[in-house]
Amino acid sequence: MTHVSAVARALERIDRLDPRLRAFTEVWHEEALAREPEARRLPLAGLPFAVKGPAGLRSYAARRLIAAGGVPVGSTSVPGPGTVWQTWGQGRYGRTVNPWRADRTPGGSSAGSAVAVAADLVELATGSDGAGSVRIPAAWCGVFGLKTTNGLLPSPDRSGLAAAGVLARSAAGAERYLRHVLDDGPRPAASTPPAPPELPLTAVYSPDLGYADVDPEVAEVVRGAVDRLVSAGVVRLLDGGCALLDPASAWLAIRGGAAGAARGPADPRAMADALAVRRENDRRLAALLTRTPLLLTPATPNRPHGHEGPGDLYSTALTWAFNLSGHPAASLPAGFTPDGCPVGLQLVADRGADRELLGAARAMEAVLPPVRP
Repeated sequence: MTHVSAVARALERIDRLDPRLRAFTEVWHEEALAREPEARRLPLAGLPFAVKGPAGLRSYAARRLIAAGGVPVGSTSVPGPGTVWQTWGQGRYGRTVNPWRADRTPGGSSAGSAVAVAADLVELATGSDGAGSVRIPAAWCGVFGLKTTNGLLPSPDRSGLAAAGVLARSAAGAERYLRHVLDDGPRPAASTPPAPPELPLTAVYSPDLGYADVDPEVAEVVRGAVDRLVSAGVVRLLDGGCALLDPASAWLAIRGGAAGAARGPADPRAMADALAVRRENDRRLAALLTRTPLLLTPATPNRPHGHEGPGDLYSTALTWAFNLSGHPAASLPAGFTPDGCPVGLQLVADRGADRELLGAARAMEAVLPPVRP
């Protein structure tokens, strides 16, 4: 039987399935196949991956993955002209669809990256997360998504809100990404797996962070996942929750201030209020993460909505607090709503504890039902 390389298999699946999924804006057949023989001799051994958007190949993470033997096969969809950036992706064949329900959005803005991983087109894809742009599509496509600690990896975002991230089939795939993207030492040492965390993991669960209006069916799925983790002895919940100030106005003011710098200074009063909210939430999170290493919440307040949009609801309600605070956060598949929409469990850890967060996610994955293409 003829051996089919991982890159050739990925390209075949993209060619066959992407006209329906519309996850890619470009596919690099010749370049990927030409790069593969040399890449096989490196630690990632020719692992096919996708990059987010037209500038994804120039990102720090993509360059590090290539240096470790990853093979980029194409760029994935991000919102196109005239779309709401939080919601859609625009691929080469049209609007990107959710692989579980084509009538629903995959989320955004790392829309195509999440779909490419969920549909088994690639094993991992790069992303970036300024308000939930990795975690929301990860939750809605049933894959694992990590937003790294703000500042851990280079980001072109002037506001400081956006951080590099990755979408993968599992936390183990995200660990592989992080080891090779962060490692500056001898390459063979990067393949050493981290030690498993000591169980049970101590955590606090908050269904709404004290302010969000969460869909009851989404909340039920996430609470059920947390209860399974507790019953299995993987998680031990501490009493109390996590009540933060609603970060919406603070995020919008800080983002707007950075985006509008060329047009003049931001409204001083709005910026002062935004910084006050940020400081208070930082204080509350610091107190919480002093007594527990993990905070658990739903990843989104809502399920994947239709392609007409979410209306007035912010899908970012539970994610953008941690872009303001800078903490690493991940979305782990938690299950499905009765109408067949994936739901994500969000894990948040202290700044710089990205590896520990991934170790905790791996332990949780062993208990939660697997999600497969």
